Amino acid sequence: MDPRFVTKKIHAFLDYPVALVLLAAPFLLGLGASHPLALWLSVVIGVAALALTLLTDHMLGVVRVLPYAVHLAVDAAVGVVFVSAPLLLGFEGLDLVYYLANGAAVLTVVSLHKPEAAAHGRALAA
Repeated sequence: MDPRFVTKKIHAFLDYPVALVLLAAPFLLGLGASHPLALWLSVVIGVAALALTLLTDHMLGVVRVLPYAVHLAVDAAVGVVFVSAPLLLGFEGLDLVYYLANGAAVLTVVSLHKPEAAAHGRALAA
């Protein structure tokens, strides 16, 4: 049994709330105590995530110019940045936990992506 269950539709519905949380959470949680970038990295990624979602070719994209596979690749890169940046920059405490948890969540969602079935019944990699 294939454990991948995050469809393109589910992912589309997650994108906007996640982008808004990435924008607001650093201020609500008071991030940045251990390093100024701990506050602003999430905000910048939130803006980029919102733009990415608006431009992605999925049901909630507004200007559908980016293939969904590109969106997934960017999400995977964000997960890697969220996991590695706090370790490389020396984030501590809540700053560290916030980024490690978000990085793990993003990488989990990307890894649980369910490939779409092609019109002729075969699964695609994207």
